[in-house]
Amino acid sequence: MVFNFYRINSIINFLNLTARLKTIAEHNLKNKCIFEISKINFLKKQYILFSFLFTLFSCRTDRGNQDAGNYPLYSISGTKILNSGIPKQFIGANALHTFGGESNDMNSWNLDIVREFVGNMNENPISGSTIQDSNGAFLHSLQDIVDNNRLNNKVTILCAFGWNGTNETMFTGKRPTQTFWWNDYKLKLEQWAIHFKNQPDVWLEVWNEPYRYDRADGYTDEIWQSDMNQLVDVIRSSNNENIILIPCAEQGQDESVLINKGAVFLSNKTNILFDVHAYEKWLLVNDAIVETRLQNLKINNLPIIFGEIAPMNASVLMNTQPLLSKIHNRGLSVCAWLWKYDENDTDALLTSTGLSNDTANNNWGSIYKSLSLDSRNP
Repeated sequence: MVFNFYRINSIINFLNLTARLKTIAEHNLKNKCIFEISKINFLKKQYILFSFLFTLFSCRTDRGNQDAGNYPLYSISGTKILNSGIPKQFIGANALHTFGGESNDMNSWNLDIVREFVGNMNENPISGSTIQDSNGAFLHSLQDIVDNNRLNNKVTILCAFGWNGTNETMFTGKRPTQTFWWNDYKLKLEQWAIHFKNQPDVWLEVWNEPYRYDRADGYTDEIWQSDMNQLVDVIRSSNNENIILIPCAEQGQDESVLINKGAVFLSNKTNILFDVHAYEKWLLVNDAIVETRLQNLKINNLPIIFGEIAPMNASVLMNTQPLLSKIHNRGLSVCAWLWKYDENDTDALLTSTGLSNDTANNNWGSIYKSLSLDSRNP
């Protein structure tokens, strides 16, 4: 299936690069371990005076199940995302921090939410040290990623894009219950839910872009409702009350399922946020149709975030500016695809030198940077 191949291929190229850097990474890890051991020894010697600093600065600490009062409280009310009861509009980006890097470079763009790609859910550590997975990629723990985002005042959305880091197990376009990893996936999702249940600035998305774009897999709205209910139950049965993101149908782009089933789905549930992905089915239709669709979501009191938007998806270059303007003016939240330094990738927001990437992509980098630096409009 060619749909979303462009983005998948971009990720695969990134994974290949990490494998080529294996020797350098292993050397760096050894040096880091030596440094951390020295630091821990120092802290032990200064136990009484510096015990608090030991707790705060030791680099590998399992921070699951912490007191929720230490972090901002987020909730959903009607169509609004609330931060301690106050409406908030988030402007952010999708990122690949599982492979390395930090989010402090996002500060100059005023980004306040990060949707984190997790391509190897099965092996990616939840906490602890960086590991080398079976594909040769080095994967940082989810807790380390969350900690760094939190340090930079950013909410984290954790979203599994793939089961074992291979193209064959990418989630996009698949019916969840028909995958061979379905039962194992629910067990892993439960582990995520338990670990992050008292960290309300960590939101969990239950699946990336489920079901084929053309519904040729036998999709029905009833199937979506059943699958999504199962995944919400996995998280809530773990006593995790954080915000949960629920994807739309047709690989995330079709919001009609929300119009048809959204109200029923939300019944007796709290802190549910629907994730809409804006590619061909949003960017290649006229403004009047888009305006009607957005208004219908509002009338039906359906809380949404645009979890992905970019100028390129399958093969056609698109203009993101009209929809981004509507999103901003309506106070909706959005995450761009993709926070990446690569002018050869049409969807990358930055060049290799850190400038806005406007290379043959309808000025994508500059448009999104301008949006993110604009005042929020919740």
